Amino acid sequence: MVERPVLLDALTATGSYRARRRAVIPDVAGVPFAELSLTPKLLVARSMTALRGTPVLPAEQRAAALERAATMFVEDTIGGLTFAEYTHAVSRVSGVPVTTVRTAGRGIAHAARMATFAAYRARPDGAVGGWRDPATRSGRAVWTRRGEVLAVLAAGNHPGPNELWLEALALGYRVAVRPSRREPFTPHRLVWALRAAGFGAEQVLLLPTDHDAADEVLDGADRSIVYGGDDVVRKYATDSRVLTQGPGRSKILVTADADWRRHLDTIVDSIAHHGGVACLNTTAVLVEGDPGPLARALAERLGALPSLPPEHEDARLAVQHVDGARRLEKYLFQFTEGTRAWTGGDGIVDELGDGSAVLRPAVHQLDRLDVRTIGVELPFPCVWVAPWTREDGVAALRNTLVLTALTGDDTLFDALVDEPSISNVYRGDHPTYWIEPGVPHDGFLGEFLMKSKTVIRD
Repeated sequence: MVERPVLLDALTATGSYRARRRAVIPDVAGVPFAELSLTPKLLVARSMTALRGTPVLPAEQRAAALERAATMFVEDTIGGLTFAEYTHAVSRVSGVPVTTVRTAGRGIAHAARMATFAAYRARPDGAVGGWRDPATRSGRAVWTRRGEVLAVLAAGNHPGPNELWLEALALGYRVAVRPSRREPFTPHRLVWALRAAGFGAEQVLLLPTDHDAADEVLDGADRSIVYGGDDVVRKYATDSRVLTQGPGRSKILVTADADWRRHLDTIVDSIAHHGGVACLNTTAVLVEGDPGPLARALAERLGALPSLPPEHEDARLAVQHVDGARRLEKYLFQFTEGTRAWTGGDGIVDELGDGSAVLRPAVHQLDRLDVRTIGVELPFPCVWVAPWTREDGVAALRNTLVLTALTGDDTLFDALVDEPSISNVYRGDHPTYWIEPGVPHDGFLGEFLMKSKTVIRD
Protein backbone atom coordinates (compact mmCIF):
# COMPACT_ATOMS: atom_id res chain seq x y z
CA MET A 1 0.00 0.00 0.00
CA VAL A 2 1.35 3.44 -0.98
CA GLU A 3 1.96 5.79 1.93
CA ARG A 4 -0.27 8.85 1.71
CA PRO A 5 -0.08 11.60 0.87
CA VAL A 6 2.06 10.91 -2.19
CA LEU A 7 4.35 13.94 -2.59
CA LEU A 8 4.76 15.10 -6.18
CA ASP A 9 7.57 17.63 -6.49
CA ALA A 10 8.00 20.15 -9.26
CA LEU A 11 10.91 19.28 -11.56
CA THR A 12 12.54 22.61 -12.37
CA ALA A 13 15.69 23.58 -14.22
CA THR A 14 17.63 23.44 -10.94
CA GLY A 15 16.26 20.08 -9.84
CA SER A 16 13.43 18.70 -7.75
CA TYR A 17 11.48 21.40 -5.88
CA ARG A 18 9.20 20.73 -2.91
CA ALA A 19 7.13 23.83 -2.34
CA ARG A 20 5.52 25.03 0.85
CA ARG A 21 2.40 25.73 -1.16
CA ARG A 22 1.01 22.41 -2.28
CA ALA A 23 -2.29 21.48 -3.90
CA VAL A 24 -4.12 18.60 -2.25
CA ILE A 25 -5.11 15.97 -4.84
CA PRO A 26 -8.13 13.95 -3.62
CA ASP A 27 -9.22 10.54 -4.81
CA VAL A 28 -12.68 9.94 -6.28
CA ALA A 29 -14.16 9.64 -2.79
CA GLY A 30 -12.78 13.04 -1.80
CA VAL A 31 -10.05 11.60 0.44
CA PRO A 32 -6.64 13.36 0.16
CA PHE A 33 -4.33 11.14 -1.89
CA ALA A 34 -1.40 13.32 -2.98
CA GLU A 35 0.15 16.76 -2.60
CA LEU A 36 1.41 18.58 -5.68
CA SER A 37 4.08 21.25 -5.22
CA LEU A 38 3.07 24.54 -6.84
CA THR A 39 5.85 26.41 -8.62
CA PRO A 40 5.93 30.16 -7.88
CA LYS A 41 5.88 32.54 -10.84
CA LEU A 42 9.48 33.67 -10.42
CA LEU A 43 10.77 30.09 -10.48
CA VAL A 44 8.59 29.34 -13.51
CA ALA A 45 10.10 32.31 -15.36
CA ARG A 46 13.66 31.33 -14.42
CA SER A 47 13.11 27.73 -15.47
CA MET A 48 11.64 28.72 -18.82
CA THR A 49 14.61 31.02 -19.44
CA ALA A 50 16.99 28.19 -18.57
CA LEU A 51 15.45 26.02 -21.31
CA ARG A 52 16.55 28.56 -23.91
CA GLY A 53 20.15 28.52 -22.78
CA THR A 54 20.51 24.77 -23.07
CA PRO A 55 22.25 23.22 -26.10
CA VAL A 56 20.16 20.81 -28.16
CA LEU A 57 21.13 17.17 -27.71
CA PRO A 58 22.20 15.47 -30.95
CA ALA A 59 19.42 13.49 -32.64
CA GLU A 60 21.02 10.13 -31.89
CA GLN A 61 21.27 10.96 -28.17
CA ARG A 62 17.66 12.13 -28.10
CA ALA A 63 16.46 8.88 -29.65
CA ALA A 64 18.53 6.79 -27.25
CA ALA A 65 17.27 8.74 -24.23
CA LEU A 66 13.67 8.23 -25.31
CA GLU A 67 14.31 4.50 -25.57
CA ARG A 68 15.76 4.40 -22.05
CA ALA A 69 12.90 6.49 -20.65
CA ALA A 70 10.37 4.06 -22.14
CA THR A 71 11.89 1.20 -20.19
CA MET A 72 12.16 3.21 -16.97
CA PHE A 73 8.54 4.38 -17.21
CA VAL A 74 7.16 0.84 -16.97
CA GLU A 75 9.91 -0.94 -15.02
CA ASP A 76 11.40 1.46 -12.47
CA THR A 77 10.21 2.81 -9.14
CA ILE A 78 9.76 6.53 -9.74
CA GLY A 79 8.91 9.05 -7.06
CA GLY A 80 8.42 6.16 -4.69
CA LEU A 81 5.86 4.45 -6.96
CA THR A 82 6.24 1.21 -8.86
CA PHE A 83 4.38 0.97 -12.16
CA ALA A 84 1.57 -0.96 -10.44
CA GLU A 85 1.35 1.66 -7.69
CA TYR A 86 1.39 4.44 -10.29
CA THR A 87 -1.51 2.90 -12.24
CA HIS A 88 -3.48 2.44 -9.02
CA ALA A 89 -2.88 6.09 -8.11
CA VAL A 90 -3.98 7.37 -11.50
CA SER A 91 -7.09 5.20 -11.43
CA ARG A 92 -8.05 6.10 -7.88
CA VAL A 93 -7.59 9.85 -8.44
CA SER A 94 -8.86 10.30 -12.01
CA GLY A 95 -11.56 7.61 -11.90
CA VAL A 96 -10.33 6.01 -15.12
CA PRO A 97 -10.52 2.18 -14.92
CA VAL A 98 -7.19 0.72 -13.85
CA THR A 99 -6.96 -1.61 -16.86
CA THR A 100 -7.30 1.44 -19.11
CA VAL A 101 -4.57 3.25 -17.18
CA ARG A 102 -2.28 0.23 -17.40
CA THR A 103 -2.79 -0.03 -21.17
CA ALA A 104 -2.26 3.72 -21.56
CA GLY A 105 0.96 3.57 -19.53
CA ARG A 106 2.37 0.87 -21.76
CA GLY A 107 1.18 2.90 -24.74
CA ILE A 108 3.19 5.87 -23.49
CA ALA A 109 6.30 3.69 -23.28
CA HIS A 110 5.65 2.45 -26.83
CA ALA A 111 5.19 6.04 -28.01
CA ALA A 112 8.50 7.02 -26.43
CA ARG A 113 10.28 4.26 -28.31
CA MET A 114 8.56 5.32 -31.53
CA ALA A 115 8.78 9.08 -30.99
CA THR A 116 11.63 9.70 -33.41
CA PHE A 117 10.00 7.61 -36.12
CA ALA A 118 6.63 9.27 -35.52
CA ALA A 119 7.99 12.81 -35.43
CA TYR A 120 9.86 12.51 -38.70
CA ARG A 121 6.89 11.03 -40.55
CA ALA A 122 5.72 14.64 -40.86
CA ARG A 123 8.84 15.74 -42.75
CA PRO A 124 8.05 16.57 -46.38
CA ASP A 125 9.53 14.22 -48.95
CA GLY A 126 11.31 17.16 -50.54
CA ALA A 127 13.11 18.20 -47.35
CA VAL A 128 16.22 16.84 -45.68
CA GLY A 129 16.92 16.70 -41.95
CA GLY A 130 19.85 19.10 -41.74
CA TRP A 131 22.11 21.45 -43.69
CA ARG A 132 24.99 18.96 -43.64
CA ASP A 133 23.08 16.64 -45.97
CA PRO A 134 25.00 16.51 -49.28
CA ALA A 135 21.82 17.42 -51.17
CA THR A 136 22.02 21.02 -49.89
CA ARG A 137 25.08 21.63 -52.10
CA SER A 138 22.73 21.94 -55.04
CA GLY A 139 19.90 23.57 -53.06
CA ARG A 140 17.35 21.68 -50.99
CA ALA A 141 14.65 22.29 -48.41
CA VAL A 142 15.82 21.70 -44.82
CA TRP A 143 13.29 20.84 -42.11
CA THR A 144 13.90 23.15 -39.15
CA ARG A 145 12.28 24.00 -35.83
CA ARG A 146 9.97 27.00 -35.58
CA GLY A 147 11.33 27.66 -32.08
CA GLU A 148 13.30 26.25 -29.19
CA VAL A 149 10.80 25.72 -26.36
CA LEU A 150 7.45 23.94 -26.24
CA ALA A 151 4.99 24.40 -23.36
CA VAL A 152 2.33 21.80 -22.63
CA LEU A 153 -0.75 22.43 -20.49
CA ALA A 154 -1.42 18.73 -20.03
CA ALA A 155 -4.71 16.85 -20.14
CA GLY A 156 -6.14 15.27 -17.02
CA ASN A 157 -8.90 13.07 -18.41
CA HIS A 158 -6.63 10.23 -19.57
CA PRO A 159 -2.88 9.44 -19.53
CA GLY A 160 -2.72 8.90 -23.30
CA PRO A 161 -2.34 12.52 -24.51
CA ASN A 162 1.11 12.61 -22.89
CA GLU A 163 2.31 10.50 -25.83
CA LEU A 164 2.09 13.43 -28.23
CA TRP A 165 4.61 15.88 -26.79
CA LEU A 166 7.33 13.21 -26.75
CA GLU A 167 7.67 13.89 -30.49
CA ALA A 168 8.77 17.45 -29.68
CA LEU A 169 11.70 16.10 -27.67
CA ALA A 170 12.63 13.87 -30.60
CA LEU A 171 12.70 16.97 -32.82
CA GLY A 172 15.04 18.85 -30.49
CA TYR A 173 12.60 21.06 -28.59
CA ARG A 174 13.04 21.63 -24.89
CA VAL A 175 9.72 21.01 -23.17
CA ALA A 176 7.95 22.38 -20.09
CA VAL A 177 4.84 20.54 -18.90
CA ARG A 178 2.23 21.99 -16.59
CA PRO A 179 0.30 18.97 -15.24
CA SER A 180 -3.42 18.88 -14.58
CA ARG A 181 -4.40 18.63 -10.94
CA ARG A 182 -6.91 16.02 -11.95
CA GLU A 183 -4.12 13.62 -12.92
CA PRO A 184 -0.57 14.85 -12.29
CA PHE A 185 0.99 11.40 -11.83
CA THR A 186 1.61 10.58 -15.50
CA PRO A 187 3.49 13.76 -16.49
CA HIS A 188 5.46 13.61 -13.23
CA ARG A 189 6.53 10.02 -13.86
CA LEU A 190 7.30 10.67 -17.51
CA VAL A 191 9.35 13.83 -16.96
CA TRP A 192 11.30 12.10 -14.17
CA ALA A 193 12.06 9.13 -16.44
CA LEU A 194 13.12 11.37 -19.33
CA ARG A 195 15.50 13.34 -17.14
CA ALA A 196 17.01 10.18 -15.67
CA ALA A 197 17.36 8.76 -19.19
CA GLY A 198 19.55 11.58 -20.43
CA PHE A 199 17.55 14.72 -21.21
CA GLY A 200 18.60 16.40 -17.99
CA ALA A 201 17.11 19.09 -15.81
CA GLU A 202 17.34 21.84 -18.43
CA GLN A 203 15.77 19.87 -21.28
CA VAL A 204 12.37 18.86 -19.87
CA LEU A 205 10.51 20.37 -16.92
CA LEU A 206 7.43 19.71 -14.81
CA LEU A 207 6.00 23.02 -13.60
CA PRO A 208 2.78 22.65 -11.60
CA THR A 209 1.22 26.08 -11.09
CA ASP A 210 -1.91 27.88 -10.04
CA HIS A 211 -4.13 29.02 -12.89
CA ASP A 212 -2.76 32.57 -12.69
CA ALA A 213 0.77 31.29 -13.31
CA ALA A 214 -0.16 29.00 -16.21
CA ASP A 215 0.21 31.81 -18.74
CA GLU A 216 3.76 32.33 -17.42
CA VAL A 217 4.59 28.88 -18.80
CA LEU A 218 3.03 29.73 -22.17
CA ASP A 219 4.69 33.15 -22.32
CA GLY A 220 8.10 31.53 -21.92
CA ALA A 221 7.61 29.19 -24.88
CA ASP A 222 7.76 29.55 -28.65
CA ARG A 223 5.03 26.96 -29.27
CA SER A 224 2.41 25.49 -26.93
CA ILE A 225 -0.04 22.60 -26.78
CA VAL A 226 -3.08 23.28 -24.61
CA TYR A 227 -5.72 20.71 -23.64
CA GLY A 228 -9.21 21.64 -22.51
CA GLY A 229 -12.84 22.19 -23.40
CA ASP A 230 -14.53 24.55 -25.81
CA ASP A 231 -13.68 27.52 -23.59
CA VAL A 232 -9.96 26.76 -23.96
CA VAL A 233 -10.29 26.35 -27.72
CA ARG A 234 -12.01 29.74 -27.98
CA LYS A 235 -9.43 31.43 -25.75
CA TYR A 236 -6.50 30.51 -27.98
CA ALA A 237 -8.28 30.33 -31.34
CA THR A 238 -6.46 33.35 -32.78
CA ASP A 239 -3.00 32.54 -31.40
CA SER A 240 -1.00 30.75 -34.09
CA ARG A 241 1.62 29.73 -31.52
CA VAL A 242 -0.88 27.58 -29.62
CA LEU A 243 -2.17 24.18 -30.73
CA THR A 244 -5.44 23.48 -28.92
CA GLN A 245 -6.61 19.96 -28.22
CA GLY A 246 -10.30 20.16 -27.37
CA PRO A 247 -13.37 17.94 -27.58
CA GLY A 248 -13.23 15.29 -30.30
CA ARG A 249 -16.94 14.84 -31.07
CA SER A 250 -16.03 11.56 -32.78
CA LYS A 251 -18.81 9.86 -34.71
CA ILE A 252 -19.91 6.74 -36.55
CA LEU A 253 -21.99 6.87 -39.72
CA VAL A 254 -24.02 3.82 -40.79
CA THR A 255 -25.47 4.05 -44.29
CA ALA A 256 -28.37 1.97 -45.58
CA ASP A 257 -26.12 -0.51 -47.39
CA ALA A 258 -24.30 -1.48 -44.16
CA ASP A 259 -25.59 -4.00 -41.62
CA TRP A 260 -24.86 -2.48 -38.21
CA ARG A 261 -25.31 -5.89 -36.54
CA ARG A 262 -22.04 -7.05 -38.11
CA HIS A 263 -20.28 -4.06 -36.55
CA LEU A 264 -22.03 -3.86 -33.18
CA ASP A 265 -18.92 -4.90 -31.23
CA THR A 266 -16.92 -2.10 -32.86
CA ILE A 267 -19.63 0.50 -32.26
CA VAL A 268 -19.99 -0.45 -28.58
CA ASP A 269 -16.23 -0.52 -28.13
CA SER A 270 -15.87 2.88 -29.77
CA ILE A 271 -18.30 4.34 -27.24
CA ALA A 272 -17.10 2.62 -24.07
CA HIS A 273 -13.35 2.01 -24.56
CA HIS A 274 -11.17 4.08 -22.17
CA GLY A 275 -14.24 4.27 -19.91
CA GLY A 276 -15.69 6.71 -22.44
CA VAL A 277 -13.45 9.56 -21.22
CA ALA A 278 -11.33 10.22 -24.33
CA CYS A 279 -11.76 12.56 -27.28
CA LEU A 280 -11.50 9.50 -29.54
CA ASN A 281 -14.61 7.90 -28.03
CA THR A 282 -17.74 7.95 -30.16
CA THR A 283 -20.31 10.48 -28.97
CA ALA A 284 -22.80 10.22 -31.86
CA VAL A 285 -23.97 7.44 -34.16
CA LEU A 286 -25.84 8.54 -37.28
CA VAL A 287 -27.99 6.00 -39.10
CA GLU A 288 -29.45 6.18 -42.59
CA GLY A 289 -32.90 4.77 -41.80
CA ASP A 290 -34.50 3.93 -38.46
CA PRO A 291 -31.97 4.40 -35.63
CA GLY A 292 -34.20 2.69 -33.04
CA PRO A 293 -33.00 -0.92 -33.35
CA LEU A 294 -29.36 0.13 -33.10
CA ALA A 295 -30.08 2.39 -30.12
CA ARG A 296 -31.83 -0.48 -28.36
CA ALA A 297 -28.90 -2.84 -29.01
CA LEU A 298 -26.40 -0.26 -27.74
CA ALA A 299 -28.42 0.27 -24.57
CA GLU A 300 -28.53 -3.46 -23.89
CA ARG A 301 -24.80 -3.89 -24.32
CA LEU A 302 -23.72 -0.73 -22.50
CA GLY A 303 -26.25 -1.21 -19.74
CA ALA A 304 -24.70 -4.57 -18.87
CA LEU A 305 -21.37 -2.99 -17.87
CA PRO A 306 -20.80 -3.32 -14.09
CA SER A 307 -20.58 -0.50 -11.55
CA LEU A 308 -17.26 -0.95 -9.75
CA PRO A 309 -14.55 1.17 -8.12
CA PRO A 310 -12.02 2.33 -10.74
CA GLU A 311 -9.16 0.28 -9.27
CA HIS A 312 -11.13 -2.97 -9.64
CA GLU A 313 -9.76 -5.24 -12.39
CA ASP A 314 -13.23 -5.66 -13.88
CA ALA A 315 -14.08 -1.95 -13.89
CA ARG A 316 -14.92 -0.56 -17.31
CA LEU A 317 -16.72 2.67 -16.44
CA ALA A 318 -15.35 5.98 -15.17
CA VAL A 319 -15.89 7.12 -11.59
CA GLN A 320 -16.08 10.62 -10.09
CA HIS A 321 -16.82 12.15 -6.74
CA VAL A 322 -20.58 12.07 -6.34
CA ASP A 323 -20.86 15.88 -6.43
CA GLY A 324 -19.11 16.07 -9.78
CA ALA A 325 -21.16 13.17 -11.09
CA ARG A 326 -24.39 14.95 -10.13
CA ARG A 327 -23.25 18.10 -11.92
CA LEU A 328 -22.58 16.09 -15.07
CA GLU A 329 -26.00 14.47 -14.80
CA LYS A 330 -27.67 17.86 -14.46
CA TYR A 331 -25.75 19.16 -17.47
CA LEU A 332 -26.75 16.14 -19.56
CA PHE A 333 -30.44 16.65 -18.78
CA GLN A 334 -30.29 20.11 -20.36
CA PHE A 335 -30.05 18.43 -23.76
CA THR A 336 -32.28 15.37 -23.43
CA GLU A 337 -35.71 16.95 -23.72
CA GLY A 338 -37.54 15.47 -26.70
CA THR A 339 -35.14 12.52 -26.98
CA ARG A 340 -35.86 8.88 -26.21
CA ALA A 341 -33.68 7.63 -23.39
CA TRP A 342 -32.88 3.97 -23.91
CA THR A 343 -30.64 4.15 -20.87
CA GLY A 344 -29.64 7.04 -18.62
CA GLY A 345 -33.04 8.68 -18.67
CA ASP A 346 -33.47 8.19 -14.92
CA GLY A 347 -29.93 9.36 -14.25
CA ILE A 348 -26.36 8.28 -14.80
CA VAL A 349 -25.09 8.39 -11.21
CA ASP A 350 -24.60 5.08 -9.41
CA GLU A 351 -23.20 5.81 -5.95
CA LEU A 352 -20.64 3.38 -4.54
CA GLY A 353 -21.21 4.35 -0.92
CA ASP A 354 -17.83 5.96 -0.22
CA GLY A 355 -18.49 9.40 -1.70
CA SER A 356 -17.74 8.28 -5.25
CA ALA A 357 -20.10 7.33 -8.06
CA VAL A 358 -19.92 5.40 -11.31
CA LEU A 359 -20.98 7.28 -14.43
CA ARG A 360 -23.44 4.90 -16.04
CA PRO A 361 -23.87 4.88 -19.86
CA ALA A 362 -26.50 7.05 -21.52
CA VAL A 363 -28.05 6.24 -24.90
CA HIS A 364 -30.43 8.87 -26.27
CA GLN A 365 -32.25 8.61 -29.58
CA LEU A 366 -33.18 11.73 -31.54
CA ASP A 367 -36.21 11.89 -33.83
CA ARG A 368 -34.33 14.20 -36.18
CA LEU A 369 -30.75 15.23 -36.63
CA ASP A 370 -29.75 18.13 -34.37
CA VAL A 371 -26.13 19.13 -34.88
CA ARG A 372 -26.00 21.02 -31.58
CA THR A 373 -27.20 18.06 -29.52
CA ILE A 374 -24.96 15.46 -31.14
CA GLY A 375 -22.04 17.79 -30.46
CA VAL A 376 -22.49 17.47 -26.69
CA GLU A 377 -19.52 15.46 -25.46
CA LEU A 378 -19.30 14.18 -21.88
CA PRO A 379 -16.55 12.17 -20.08
CA PHE A 380 -18.38 8.85 -19.90
CA PRO A 381 -20.17 6.56 -22.40
CA CYS A 382 -22.80 9.05 -23.56
CA VAL A 383 -24.00 8.58 -27.13
CA TRP A 384 -26.59 10.30 -29.28
CA VAL A 385 -28.21 8.08 -31.91
CA ALA A 386 -29.87 10.02 -34.71
CA PRO A 387 -31.26 9.54 -38.22
CA TRP A 388 -29.14 10.76 -41.15
CA THR A 389 -30.23 11.34 -44.74
CA ARG A 390 -28.39 12.07 -47.96
CA GLU A 391 -29.90 15.55 -47.76
CA ASP A 392 -28.13 16.05 -44.41
CA GLY A 393 -24.93 15.13 -46.21
CA VAL A 394 -21.42 15.81 -44.99
CA ALA A 395 -22.45 19.07 -43.31
CA ALA A 396 -23.93 17.11 -40.40
CA LEU A 397 -20.57 15.42 -39.82
CA ARG A 398 -18.33 18.46 -39.66
CA ASN A 399 -16.05 19.30 -36.73
CA THR A 400 -15.24 15.66 -36.00
CA LEU A 401 -11.91 14.34 -34.78
CA VAL A 402 -12.56 10.77 -35.98
CA LEU A 403 -15.36 9.52 -38.19
CA THR A 404 -15.85 5.80 -38.76
CA ALA A 405 -17.97 5.33 -41.89
CA LEU A 406 -19.77 2.03 -42.32
CA THR A 407 -20.60 2.45 -45.98
CA GLY A 408 -19.94 1.00 -49.40
CA ASP A 409 -20.48 4.36 -51.12
CA ASP A 410 -17.19 5.52 -52.67
CA THR A 411 -18.60 8.92 -53.66
CA LEU A 412 -19.71 9.61 -50.08
CA PHE A 413 -16.36 8.45 -48.73
CA ASP A 414 -14.58 10.79 -51.15
CA ALA A 415 -16.60 13.68 -49.71
CA LEU A 416 -15.82 12.66 -46.13
CA VAL A 417 -12.09 12.48 -46.79
CA ASP A 418 -12.21 15.86 -48.57
CA GLU A 419 -14.06 17.62 -45.73
CA PRO A 420 -11.43 19.78 -43.95
CA SER A 421 -13.12 19.78 -40.54
CA ILE A 422 -13.09 15.96 -40.25
CA SER A 423 -9.59 15.19 -39.01
CA ASN A 424 -9.53 11.40 -39.50
CA VAL A 425 -11.76 9.08 -41.52
CA TYR A 426 -11.90 5.32 -41.01
CA ARG A 427 -13.88 3.12 -43.37
CA GLY A 428 -15.26 -0.20 -42.20
CA ASP A 429 -14.77 -2.10 -38.96
CA HIS A 430 -12.30 0.25 -37.26
CA PRO A 431 -13.05 1.79 -33.83
CA THR A 432 -12.81 5.55 -33.51
CA TYR A 433 -10.17 5.23 -30.79
CA TRP A 434 -7.65 3.56 -33.12
CA ILE A 435 -4.37 5.48 -33.25
CA GLU A 436 -0.75 4.47 -33.80
CA PRO A 437 2.58 6.33 -33.64
CA GLY A 438 3.42 7.71 -37.06
CA VAL A 439 -0.14 8.56 -38.14
CA PRO A 440 -1.61 12.00 -37.42
CA HIS A 441 -3.97 12.56 -34.51
CA ASP A 442 -5.19 16.05 -35.35
CA GLY A 443 -2.66 16.56 -38.11
CA PHE A 444 1.01 15.72 -37.57
CA LEU A 445 2.55 17.54 -34.62
CA GLY A 446 5.51 18.22 -36.87
CA GLU A 447 3.31 20.44 -39.06
CA PHE A 448 2.94 22.75 -36.06
CA LEU A 449 6.49 22.55 -34.70
CA MET A 450 8.57 22.56 -37.88
CA LYS A 451 8.93 24.34 -41.21
CA SER A 452 11.01 23.93 -44.36
CA LYS A 453 13.56 26.50 -45.50
CA THR A 454 15.80 26.43 -48.55
CA VAL A 455 19.53 25.93 -47.99
CA ILE A 456 22.20 25.99 -50.69
CA ARG A 457 25.89 25.90 -49.90
CA ASP A 458 29.27 25.54 -51.56
